Amino acid sequence: MTKFIFMPPQDGLKPQFSLQLADSFPELEVVSPKTDEEALEAIKDADAAMGWIPPEALKVAEKLKWLHNPDAGPFYGYYYDELIKHSLTITNPRGIYWDHISHHVLMFLFALSRGLPWFETAKREKLWKKDARKTPYIFLGEATVLINGVGGIGHETARLCLELGMNVIGIDPRPEYKLEGVEIYSPNEIATHLPKADFVVSTVPHTPETELMFNTNTFKLMKNSAYFINVGRGKVCSIDDLADAIEHGEIAGCGLDVFEIEPLPSDHRLWVLDNVLITPHIAVADAENLPNRRYQVLVDNVRNFLNGNELNNIVDKEKWF
Repeated sequence: MTKFIFMPPQDGLKPQFSLQLADSFPELEVVSPKTDEEALEAIKDADAAMGWIPPEALKVAEKLKWLHNPDAGPFYGYYYDELIKHSLTITNPRGIYWDHISHHVLMFLFALSRGLPWFETAKREKLWKKDARKTPYIFLGEATVLINGVGGIGHETARLCLELGMNVIGIDPRPEYKLEGVEIYSPNEIATHLPKADFVVSTVPHTPETELMFNTNTFKLMKNSAYFINVGRGKVCSIDDLADAIEHGEIAGCGLDVFEIEPLPSDHRLWVLDNVLITPHIAVADAENLPNRRYQVLVDNVRNFLNGNELNNIVDKEKWF
């Protein structure tokens, strides 16, 4: 019998998924160890697992062929040398957030293009100030957006921006989607295209290649009227360099849902800078359909695994995504 392990801790959706898998696949032995010690013993003859496998567990996992990462952008340290070099296949649930986060991007686009942060400042000061906006109005129908990462989220963001009449430039090292009207370039070409953009939207995960890719040098390439939006992972952007760029007028402002340091320190300049929109990593908060989407990715791959078919959403382990 094929053995599938939910690695501890048994929190979040794991207990529910464990029951569902056991009910749907009688031929599958589903095990949910509660402690690291129990997991170390259970994984010795496991064929597949979901969660994080520490190095000491990987050493004894003699049969393990598949690991499902429950997050598209896992915590720093999830991928380590032994895991990367191991012959097992890793999958993740990328693609399930496409609509929720793309809508969050549009919220930032609309607000920043219209100068909403400036009018919010006037509102707090109880000023009826029609000229409160201190940065140019951007007509989205003639604007250009550069989307860094045209996967599920970036692809849907691009589609919505095209509907608004925007010109869309895509940056992606491994394009999985095609969209008429969008040219997609490799990351090593981003410097060529940054000066064209009125908005730069980053949706990429944190990987060795993307770590702090948005920094002083990157922001200097952008228009001083342009905005930076980050809804991917915080560690792709230096928050100090971003604050400097806004303070020095190198870019007009930003919209952020993710941060290099979370929570964003209360004394950081981004809290008080003009033309900055901040949400505390909540772009998918309260999205009621995400548990079902997460389970569907998992159950489809369990079926593929049992039938000997290729798995969906395979991760390039060296690149972490």
